[in-house]
Amino acid sequence: MPYALTQASRSEALRLCLLCTVPNLAQGPVIRRPLAVRLAAAVDSNAWACRSLDRLREKYGPGPVLVTLLWRKGLVLLSAEDVHRVLGGTGAAFTAANKEKVAALSHFEPNGVLITADGAREGRRRFNEAALDHPAAEHRFQDAFLAAITEEARPLRAYGDLTWKKFHEVYQRIVRRVVFGDTARSDERITELRDKLRADGNWFMLHRRRHRLREELFVRSRRYLDLPEPGGLARAVRATPATPATAGTDPVAQMQHWFFAFDAAPIGAYLALGLLARHPRQAARARTDHAYLKACVLESQRLWPTSLAILRDTTEETRWPGGRTVPAGTAVIFYSSYFHRDARHLPYADRFEPEIWLDGRADADWTIAPFSRGPAECPGRNIVLFTSATLLAELLKRDWRVTSSHRLGPDRLLPRTVDHTSLRLAADSRPVSG
Repeated sequence: MPYALTQASRSEALRLCLLCTVPNLAQGPVIRRPLAVRLAAAVDSNAWACRSLDRLREKYGPGPVLVTLLWRKGLVLLSAEDVHRVLGGTGAAFTAANKEKVAALSHFEPNGVLITADGAREGRRRFNEAALDHPAAEHRFQDAFLAAITEEARPLRAYGDLTWKKFHEVYQRIVRRVVFGDTARSDERITELRDKLRADGNWFMLHRRRHRLREELFVRSRRYLDLPEPGGLARAVRATPATPATAGTDPVAQMQHWFFAFDAAPIGAYLALGLLARHPRQAARARTDHAYLKACVLESQRLWPTSLAILRDTTEETRWPGGRTVPAGTAVIFYSSYFHRDARHLPYADRFEPEIWLDGRADADWTIAPFSRGPAECPGRNIVLFTSATLLAELLKRDWRVTSSHRLGPDRLLPRTVDHTSLRLAADSRPVSG
């Protein structure tokens, strides 16, 4: 006879809903809403959410807690052991095709591997790994990516001041060239289509499916794949041989997720630039050490996760320590900021410490997961990091200073919520010596 799960009270569930779920939904789980991001940063909403989860842990211990959040029950993880079990067990007892995630992403990538739960998932995953050269540190066409990034970075570096709008526009041109090739550089319509569908995804199943927009997005994407000599990752797709394991996988459907997965990257990169502008010692090393610069980007994403929560659903009745069980179809919630900023577990929780990504501390800790972990880890991780770090390397040929009111310096603990959209930087008139 299984024991009953530890369950949060109604008042605790309401508190979690108001402090965790509502702010994250308001900011936009798929595409950020600038005003909501600004308001969340003003009240440091992630700090309130983390305190709420701390209260649960203090009351119930480190085991998972069952709560009713809005429309269904969820299991909130509070320990490193449970995080390792869930993320490591994705594809077995837990699926990345969480109900809410499927409702959101199916607006623009209904057949993407991330929201595939049936037998097609393995073939789609293998296709993605083959085209993205996962887990190789370098992609076979990395030199072409380097040329595109460097070319786009030069005019951005020339600006005397830098805003999120300028940075984001350049990053999107880079993304189009990396995913679809150089001929897509000026295809702003393809980005517009994706963003409209992403905005629909913010409303999950509450927004109607706009099939005509999605079809236009897919048609435009296929044109770049069908070119006589495709570029970017489209070239890798054409060079990826079909196998029995990947039979039936639509390459264009998978490319939509690569196009989408890059959306969070410029946020982390831009905030990393802001951190380096306020941390001169780290900036000096980043200018000469590309691996360290990648670590700075990863550290930015630890401090301010672009995936506000990692979600899984149980695929079967799942037994937890103590004999407690949850039924199949239960949502399992990894609240990223809570684990990435757990001061009781991480002595560097609220500091900028890129070294953890080079000395093994971050790799050994499954609670630090900016690109997820386990079988569902993002197979494009290394391409994203290369893109962001290469762009920042070009920008760091100048000295930058933060001109907005953001608290990004080493003189105090870093805030747990930050508004990237209002971050402003200014460059010194002369390039960095050497």
